[in-house]
Amino acid sequence: MHLISDLGGPGGVPARPPGTRLVASVDVEWSKNYRIKDGNRAFCYSIVWLAVPATDQPVRLTAGLPFWSTSLYLESDDERADLVEAAAADVGAACESADLIVGHQWCSDLAVLTANAGPSVPAALTAARQAWHDRRADTDRRAIDTRFDAGHVLSNASRRLVDVCGELRLDVTQPELARKSMTALHRDWLEHNDVQARERVTVLNLRHSLSTAYVALRAAGHLSWRAPLNVNANLATQWAGRVGWLDHPTFLELLPRRRRGAR
Repeated sequence: MHLISDLGGPGGVPARPPGTRLVASVDVEWSKNYRIKDGNRAFCYSIVWLAVPATDQPVRLTAGLPFWSTSLYLESDDERADLVEAAAADVGAACESADLIVGHQWCSDLAVLTANAGPSVPAALTAARQAWHDRRADTDRRAIDTRFDAGHVLSNASRRLVDVCGELRLDVTQPELARKSMTALHRDWLEHNDVQARERVTVLNLRHSLSTAYVALRAAGHLSWRAPLNVNANLATQWAGRVGWLDHPTFLELLPRRRRGAR
């Protein structure tokens, strides 16, 4: 499998800076097959950790925050059990250590991981699914699903992540899907060893995790911003030199001019 991590691998947790809330955001990519019961197959996931000042008022941002992350992408379908085990380790770490656990339609991601786990479902996935079901009764509001729990900061009807981000002035332009779907990119990787296709999906997946974290923190009243936040610039800063797609001219066009020249 292809692993990128600031935290030593799956299950790693960053040290909490004093006076901060620790936030974990998880996103899973999976191929869809609705003709077969539990036919969806996870092939990539990421977890992003953010430390946000624990203040009574929202912190006003003018740029993206530093973050820690772990990203995993399978190299063949034979590795899916290992990917599920790794994802469960990160989900378990988030449930144990984060003050806020978030995802976008997280229930579906957890359901796919659980179905892919087979008869021995990791306890961390079972606990996370229960936390999702119980989230609105939890007075500490430790779990937020941005598809269902961010309506109070939105005016438009769409709850697609890209539309939610657009309404909240998060620039999440995703050139990875300009010519091919995620399913087609993943197939190009598995069948033709197209490294750029894998890297495009990896960046897309990480963007999902990071932007979901910002939406959740806005919905929870912990962050605010006026000018648009360029999530791609945030990714480029944190992941410089790790994925070739971030140095591709198409991706560089998404960055402010001074950032393009610095790379």
